[in-house]
Parts: sequence; C-alpha cells; structure tokens
Amino acid sequence: MIIVTGGAGLIGSAMVWQLNKMGRKDILIVDSLGHSEKWKNLAPLSYADYIEKDDFMELVVSDQLHDYFDLGEDGLEAILHMGACSATTELDARYLVHNNFEYTKQMALLALHSDARFIYASSAATYGDGAQGFKDDEAALNQLRPLNMYGYSKQMFDQWAQQEGILDKIVGLKFFNVFGPNEYHKGDMSSLVIKAYRQILETGKIGLFKSYIPEYGDGEQMRDFVYVKDVVDMALYFLKNPDANGIYNIGSDGANSWNALATAIFAALDKEVNIEYVEMPDSLRDKYQYYTCSDVSKLRATGYDGQQRSLTDSVRDYVVNYLVPNHHLGD
Repeated sequence: MIIVTGGAGLIGSAMVWQLNKMGRKDILIVDSLGHSEKWKNLAPLSYADYIEKDDFMELVVSDQLHDYFDLGEDGLEAILHMGACSATTELDARYLVHNNFEYTKQMALLALHSDARFIYASSAATYGDGAQGFKDDEAALNQLRPLNMYGYSKQMFDQWAQQEGILDKIVGLKFFNVFGPNEYHKGDMSSLVIKAYRQILETGKIGLFKSYIPEYGDGEQMRDFVYVKDVVDMALYFLKNPDANGIYNIGSDGANSWNALATAIFAALDKEVNIEYVEMPDSLRDKYQYYTCSDVSKLRATGYDGQQRSLTDSVRDYVVNYLVPNHHLGD
C-alpha cells in the first residue's frame, strides 16, 4: 500500500491521479477536509481508504496502524508526505511547527520503521531571498535563511533529517511555483493562473504587483513556474528509483516573468493582453522574492529524463481543459 498525506490537496491529489494512471489503487489518503471543497479533488480518483490526519496520527503514535488497515501482502510500500500548511502568510508559529515539522518527523519515522520509501514535500521557500542561490546542496542547508515561518517550518525538518543522518535514506522535494488543476480550494494561496482567469472573466484584465527595486520592471519579477503534471512525474520517479535519495529541486529549471505568465493566460483565452500594475501590500514588501529559479541538474544526474511542458503549453492545458469546463484531474 501507498500512503499519500495531503492526498486531497493540489500535489497530493495529482499524485493519486498519476498513480491511478499507473494502475495503482491500493492507496490510503490522509488529509483534513474541514469546510473546504477540496473533497471534489477526490471524487474522480480511485483509492482504498481515507482517514482524517488527526485520527491517522493517533493510530501511528499508538502503533495501531497495521492493525487498523489492511496494508496488503507487501505491507507499506511508501509514504508520499505532501500534507502541510502551505500558507506563506501563516503567522502561528506553534501551529506550523506542530503541523509541518513534528508531523513530518512522525511520518519519516513510520516509513523508516516500516522499511517503506519516504518522499516528502520540502519547499523552495527555504531558499529565502535567493542570496545563497537555489541549488539543492545538502551541505549548504544551514546557510539558508527563509523569509517566513512557513519556509522555516520546512527548513526545520530538512535540518533535522540531516542531523539524524537519514537524508541518504529519504527524499525531500523542494517544490517551486506549482500551478494546475485541483488547486481550486486554495483561495489566496492559489496560483496566478486561476486568480487571473477569474479576474479576466469579471473585469477583462489582470492585476500584477509593481516592482519596488530598480533591477526589475513592473511585472518583470521572475518565478520558476512548474505545472503540476510535470511535478508529479518528477516526484513519482523516486518511487521507481530507490537509490536516489536526498533533497531535490522540483521546478521547471527556468524562470519566467509574471508578465509572461499573464500573457500566456490571455493567449489561452484568445484575448488581448490587459495588465494593470497594483501596489504591493506593505506586509509583503520586505519578504517578497523578486527571483526564483530551480536548478534541477541534481535530479537529471540520477537519470531522470522527463520532458517538461513549456509555460505556454502548460497554461493552455490548464485553462482550456480544466478551468473553462470546471474539471478536476480524472474527470
């Protein structure tokens, strides 16, 4: 059996979708559905069972997991730990430590004790303002300075795993700016693509933040935008390659401007580009990243040879095949 935590979220549900395409249905999904509509991400998918994250943790700490669930003849094969609070604006440090750091430690220990593959979500937010670069070098972990508590909660586990000497037994994935279907529930933390799509339908234009440093023009701030379908292809590569361990960047290996992304959205809708530059909230100005770009050469060096979609093709697939018809992965 494969356990997918955060299995109703953007990346987690896309992983289940891809596993289904690979013929896998022996999947236990762990999440916290609450009052959101992310349950709609699960509806088209096939899986063996679902459990809320707090109930799951009770089974883990009481050592009852194997008694409660039928893990099959092969037992627990892998834990794909995508569950976390991903809000970069979350200020409750205690909550983030408990939810992102402590929970991840328990999942890692469960996987190691079960002789199961452990693949977990780190984050590009650990790189901070990029002053130390964006290279996935474990030797440089302690030099990174995240800009927010979310990023630091991810950094905490990366450092803990290194201190415990288990990074050569597990896989950490530093996701960059992921977008794509099944992010409909994310609200303010959803990508510009879905926000802009809705803005265009309502107003006919897209709002982008102004720049406050001379090195970048308005809308020319750069991001490593990566499509969720490419993300899961890279992530699940590690299921089939157990000798590849450590921390890896998961990105497009190239940066694009917000202007380029906006232009691709208008093109997908066959509309003229109409961008309005707006003031950035004061609360974000000191924590804003003007440039992020992944280096995926370490992933490539393990033998991964997947070809990623261009930004234009990714946006068009998302807009035309999912946003316009209001579809989820698997529909």
